Amino acid sequence: MSQVDLKSTVQHAIELIRLIPEVSDYEIVLGESSGVSTAVRLGKVETLEYHLDVSFDVNLYMGHKKGHASSVDLSPQGLANTIESARRIAQYTQPDPYNGLAPKALMAFEAPDLDLYHPWELDSNHSIELATACEQAALDQPHINNSEGAEVSSFQGESLYANSNDLIASQKGAKHSINCSVIAQRDQEMQTAYEFSSALDSQDLEAPEWVGQRAAKRASDKLGAQTLSARKCPVIFTPRLASGLIAELIGALGGARQFKQTTFLLDSLGTQVLPAGISITEDPLRKKTIGAKAFDRDGVLKRHQSFVEDGRVKSYVMGQYSANQLGLATTANAGGVNNVLIEHGFDLDFEALVRQMDRGLIATELMGHGVNATTGNYSRGALGFWVEHGQIQYPVSGLTIAGNLQDMLLGISGIANDVDNRLNIKSGSVMIDEMTLAGESE
Repeated sequence: MSQVDLKSTVQHAIELIRLIPEVSDYEIVLGESSGVSTAVRLGKVETLEYHLDVSFDVNLYMGHKKGHASSVDLSPQGLANTIESARRIAQYTQPDPYNGLAPKALMAFEAPDLDLYHPWELDSNHSIELATACEQAALDQPHINNSEGAEVSSFQGESLYANSNDLIASQKGAKHSINCSVIAQRDQEMQTAYEFSSALDSQDLEAPEWVGQRAAKRASDKLGAQTLSARKCPVIFTPRLASGLIAELIGALGGARQFKQTTFLLDSLGTQVLPAGISITEDPLRKKTIGAKAFDRDGVLKRHQSFVEDGRVKSYVMGQYSANQLGLATTANAGGVNNVLIEHGFDLDFEALVRQMDRGLIATELMGHGVNATTGNYSRGALGFWVEHGQIQYPVSGLTIAGNLQDMLLGISGIANDVDNRLNIKSGSVMIDEMTLAGESE
């Protein structure tokens, strides 16, 4: 569907809504996306899927009453039926004083082009060739004798937002990826590992052979895993895991959690939550960057801002609804954060961070969901590598790492420069000065 089709569809929806006299405000989100994904396992094609999706979501407000409905039918009758469903819901819903649009002055009337749209004309034959090359590169490596498969995917689309403040804003985007998961075996021991490449422009993807070889190395490096006895020691979270750790902090600063009092960082404005010198910033308008976005789900223009500055909480993370609950101004985060960066004064590569730790655990994978957002209690299954004298000694598994998020965040004693730019929350490896490890006796 072209941009003209989306705009004419939303104009027709607006005309239908304006025929309902009791509607005081409205919001419309219209989207279309298309793509292809191919999965290969042991040299054979397992799936080849083409995707074509459209969606229509509408919020109707009758004062503080709100009705929501959605549909995948963009025909005139489909739009009319969906709008009528939203009207009926609004009519019988109890008023919520926190409902309402964001201020017109904050809207994305001049949303910038962030260079996110780089479609890839990926046909089925090429996608099969790429996935096959990726998997074969892994299978050619020592100890790799089985595979969970390789996949190549490409998606592109457009989202359009409109509301009764006369805003119509759209954003196009594309994302492409190659991934591979393989199994390494030595004697009776088997280990699985995964690697991927992701980019907005297919020209920026890593070669499929690189992805396969990296997956194979990650799996082989886990062979010979030992366990550890219970102890307390420093833990390094590698970039993928460090991103999740920062996500817990951002979630704890969410406006809804603050209002419901279900966060371990309740009423924390101005409170020190990270060591001095560390800041958490959002840079959503950076061009051609994974995670970038011009406006949030409320149609509010995104902006550069800090949630934590020099270790202290500067702002909660809010869309308009949670901002209304707290009596504050929206931070344009309805729908989440976009392109979060960790700013710090450490000058360390990963090897230097490991040397600084001297003795402890490098966590490379976590399992389970043992995080209590209200208390901050943290307990996850883990595997990775044990370090002695600043050098990796051997892989370890069968571990549980535990602590409290508030103590863990304040206990950050080093951050490396190995930032993973494939993620929305971009962090280097993070070292926590002390956590509790539990495992089987040596």
